[in-house]
Amino acid sequence: MHEMSIVQALIEQVEGEIERAGQTGRVTRLELAIGTLSGVHADSIRFAFELMSPGTVVEQAELVITHPAAHLTCRQCGAAPEIPELIMACPACGSTDITIAGGTDLLLQTIELEDS
Repeated sequence: MHEMSIVQALIEQVEGEIERAGQTGRVTRLELAIGTLSGVHADSIRFAFELMSPGTVVEQAELVITHPAAHLTCRQCGAAPEIPELIMACPACGSTDITIAGGTDLLLQTIELEDS
């Protein structure tokens, strides 16, 4: 499960950001953006977070996950629908002259700390 290594990197990133900002206090909330085409499973991230957070700066922090959508742009017909999964052709006209944008993100959006 590669989500375990993702959560380990997340915890290290949070620790680094808190140190870099010179902040103290307990982390109360984290917000992650996991794109619909990222290949990362939110439920697995939550499970790994529950297993790995005890004894770290994110222990007892609320984990909020958003799912940015992917969009397709067809150069043939101009359609620009949101797509829930990777597709290889425009759903409107069938053209393969498309670009896909967004939806592959895996970003730490916010870190909230308890007021000191």
